[in-house]
Amino acid sequence: MERLPKIGLPIIIGIIILVIILAKSTVTIDSGHAGVLYETLGDGVDPEKGPMGPGFHLVAPWNRVIDYETRQQEMPEKMSVLSSNGLDIKLDASVLYEPEYANLGKLHNQKGLEYSSRVLQPAIRSAARSVVGRYTPEQLYSSKRDAIQDEILEETKKIVEPQYIQINDILIRDVTLPPTIKQAIERKLKQEQESLEYEFRLVTAEKEAQKVRIEAQGKADANRILSASLTDKILQDKGVDATMKLAESPNAKVIVIGSGDSGLPIILGNN
Repeated sequence: MERLPKIGLPIIIGIIILVIILAKSTVTIDSGHAGVLYETLGDGVDPEKGPMGPGFHLVAPWNRVIDYETRQQEMPEKMSVLSSNGLDIKLDASVLYEPEYANLGKLHNQKGLEYSSRVLQPAIRSAARSVVGRYTPEQLYSSKRDAIQDEILEETKKIVEPQYIQINDILIRDVTLPPTIKQAIERKLKQEQESLEYEFRLVTAEKEAQKVRIEAQGKADANRILSASLTDKILQDKGVDATMKLAESPNAKVIVIGSGDSGLPIILGNN
């Protein structure tokens, strides 16, 4: 077996070391992520230095890059809180959040990669307890859910945004009440709905009755005006006109003049 030249072995070793150094010096960051550079021979992470964006990067082999996801993320959270009257309420919510891109270095130095469990989770629980404690179970179950959701969002923002975390939204998917309280609220809501329907029927009936009264009053007024305007002379003239038209009919046979009431003619005999 032919031996390698003495100078060949150091070259091979050098190439291997070079490959290792290059492998340690290259970093590829995916889309939706950013890197925080940790300088081993320096002071760690420089909070004033901007993050490394997606793409290919060269770094010193003794340094390392800490990867952060910068896209919007969802953290589901189930909480048990107390209402204003001390009843146990369970909330099923989701928090939509992302780290502040420009402040990733500060976030890493203060909270680290586990910032969601160290900051976000305690913050939303604290905000939920504070907000829900101002409402009754009935308000939580029905009319105030959207307002409560908005209030929890604002309370959470006050806590986490100074700590370099951006809250985009908080969604309350479900509110679970004690079964007896839920049934009582549903009965009350049903009774209120039935009462509103009954009141609507009463109002509708009253409007219909009012319409009939107005129409009847209009007819009565019209008849009264007509009666006041019809004198005996006018009635006689109208009777004469009607008699003349009947006399012209081929079916009229006998006309008795002056035999009717008020001296109006009477027509006798029809085919």
